[in-house]
Amino acid sequence: MVTTTLASRRSDTGRPLRAMLRVLPRAALQVWAWVLCALLLVSLAQAQPQAARRLPDAKLFFADPMLGGARLSPDGRQVALRVRSGEAGKARLAVLALDTMKPTVVADLSDVDVGDFHWVNSGRLVFDTHPPLTGPNRIDAGPGLFAVNADGSGFRQLVETGLAWAKRPEDGVPLLPWRTRLLQTVSTRQGDDVWMIRPEEVSRTKVDYFNLQRLNTVTGRAEDVPAPTNAFGWTLDSAGELRLVTTRKDNRAAVQWRDPAGLWRRLVEFDPLQVPWTPRFIGPDGTLYVTAPHQGFDAVFTLDPATGQRSEQPLAAVKGFDLRPQFITGRNKLLGVRYTIDAEITQWLDADAKVLQASIDALLPATANRLSLPQRGDSPFVLVQAFADVQPMLSFVYNTATQKLTRLGSSHPGIDPAQMGQTDFVRYKAADGLEIPAYLTLPPGAAKKNLPLVVLVHGGPGVRGAQWQWDPEVQFLASRGYAVLQPEFRGGTGFGFRHFQAGWKQWGQAMQTDLADGARWAIAQGFADPKRIAIAGASYGGYAVLMGLWQNPELFRAGISWVGVTDPLMMFTVDWSDISEEGKKYSLATTLGDPVADAAMFKQISPLQNAARIRQPLLMAYGGWDVRVPIVHGEKFRDAIQPHNRQFEWVVYPAEGHGWTKVETRLDFWGRVERFLGRHLAAE
Repeated sequence: MVTTTLASRRSDTGRPLRAMLRVLPRAALQVWAWVLCALLLVSLAQAQPQAARRLPDAKLFFADPMLGGARLSPDGRQVALRVRSGEAGKARLAVLALDTMKPTVVADLSDVDVGDFHWVNSGRLVFDTHPPLTGPNRIDAGPGLFAVNADGSGFRQLVETGLAWAKRPEDGVPLLPWRTRLLQTVSTRQGDDVWMIRPEEVSRTKVDYFNLQRLNTVTGRAEDVPAPTNAFGWTLDSAGELRLVTTRKDNRAAVQWRDPAGLWRRLVEFDPLQVPWTPRFIGPDGTLYVTAPHQGFDAVFTLDPATGQRSEQPLAAVKGFDLRPQFITGRNKLLGVRYTIDAEITQWLDADAKVLQASIDALLPATANRLSLPQRGDSPFVLVQAFADVQPMLSFVYNTATQKLTRLGSSHPGIDPAQMGQTDFVRYKAADGLEIPAYLTLPPGAAKKNLPLVVLVHGGPGVRGAQWQWDPEVQFLASRGYAVLQPEFRGGTGFGFRHFQAGWKQWGQAMQTDLADGARWAIAQGFADPKRIAIAGASYGGYAVLMGLWQNPELFRAGISWVGVTDPLMMFTVDWSDISEEGKKYSLATTLGDPVADAAMFKQISPLQNAARIRQPLLMAYGGWDVRVPIVHGEKFRDAIQPHNRQFEWVVYPAEGHGWTKVETRLDFWGRVERFLGRHLAAE
């Protein structure tokens, strides 16, 4: 059993990270003075001193990351980086040779950002793009897939994007269709191949019949990998061979195993909402690792495919949390398991890796430090990604031979940790006794009592909402003096099946009272001023805002709802939506309700039907191209509330979807939020 606390992520003195880095010994920390600037064009324009400013600029929070990611090559000799030049610059892909610290830009697409990227082997990478949103269904542009060598040679497009700049192969090998996506694997295979998946049926009814292919990133040629039909999950072994698939047909799912003779055998069949175990990883030695319930929460076990029996004791288990593990391998063995409980931790199984983690934690005591180790070879380099509630992601390289830590950069270099608010994991009791996990962020400064509070409700709702890390929206609010409570209300995941199931058919009911109970808890603890509480959220969170204003006017003085559901019944009836008919028939009917059998309930939980009762100030925003919660949700509610509420504010971003992809949109929206809260939560 493994436990951790947020306190372990901080220093005993509570000093901000900036001050701690100042006192580290020079022999231990060699700060790289942005040698990459010339070639990578990573700008420090945002990193102006904030001491003279009363409040940190909103651009520091909502600009695109300057350093958007870092990945160590399998041989540990290079680091791939996604970097941006200035506020308006596009994200490029660069490779840093660690022996010489020489950077090379290997992909600069000028009109579009480089998106996610992965090493194929130690000399070649694949990456996709972040194409601009161009319409409600985004049918004329996809992320594509491209490959390039670590020295910038051998560039090849592999998957269609539809964008004019895309360079098509000259050797006649056709590109894969734009719906084709990379399947991320933990294979230690060293060839030029990657694995791709593509749905063969895409309609309003369903997305199904995924085709699995092995794609050579040098030649562009793909070959089908035989697998059972209706598969939606694939597990490969360390040699890159498909061993497990998870299939679904109607309301039944199954896990199937391919035996050494090549025959598929069903190991287990189940209801997709009640999973007995989930395949996660096949280790270098062939061991199958799964997650399965243990004392009410998902834990990590080994499982024997021949018998279907799991190990008696879990490899990793933490009471109160479902584990969603990432397995860390190196030099052909399993080194550790990484997962998030109250914060992210790594449970090292390898003694040397455990010592290495302790050494780096001693150098960077104010952050959670995520290590990436070489997969093979004798490289001394380790990639370190350090983050905290008050600190955006920092990337370092640690040399185990010299014990020097070299800084590569920050995702948001202008953020001063001293101006951020500390976040703690808490639990409070709901009215019916169910324990509700939550994250509480208090603004920087001495005063921690009687604060204006924003109850920030996550979307989904069947997801985990928050983690202990720097969150631009939360920290922006904290920098403006607001406490922020993020409840992990019932119906969400990550905190046991009982917690998840307790939310079934509880929209606007027990799921809603969990939020009100959180506000009352914050008042009782002395954190919140009972006369200055707002509720805010997007998508399902936007729905909860409207219900909160209607049901608890004594608690919530104002509300901010963006891309929010206004009538749950419309999730079944609006044609312009990306929710499949299959999802409506099975998943939504169970977790939200059946539109016919539960018709009376749907009327009771509809903010639209009760819009005239909402008299508090309300800010609503929608994207014109949203297909998850189409704008008709907002338009109908706007027409219903405007005659009754003079404090209603409405904004539409015509070229946005289900969330804000553009910096200018984020700045405009959160500027409105700041002014709105300033007017309605001001001290009396």
